[in-house]
Amino acid sequence: MGSHGVVLFAHGARDPRWAEPFERLSARVQALRGEAAGPVSLAFLELMTPDLPTAIAAQAAAGASVVTVVPVFFGQGGHIRRDLPLILDQCRAANPGIEIHCSTAVGEDADVIEAIAGYCLRQAS
Repeated sequence: MGSHGVVLFAHGARDPRWAEPFERLSARVQALRGEAAGPVSLAFLELMTPDLPTAIAAQAAAGASVVTVVPVFFGQGGHIRRDLPLILDQCRAANPGIEIHCSTAVGEDADVIEAIAGYCLRQAS
């Protein structure tokens, strides 16, 4: 049985600096999981690489048998409701031996909202 990979899925932007917090997040998640738990990588919807199919294929090639996609979006907008399911279907068809899961957008999680609210309050103090 292979490892369980995680792909952090973000929108993407023309400015390469936009990816920096996502790169830090990816490194932090990998550090917290440990290398033995499986790889953590980034993927982007548009304007940046790799895209989600490429990231999942790379994890499969590295031995992952399960991949969880975590949309690093604040809410469940059109990209998450419409575009992501179609891309996931393509990934599943291209990687039939890989179990692919997808979480809700990170901004939908109560702990994330709480952390952001705390940050906002700290800015006003």
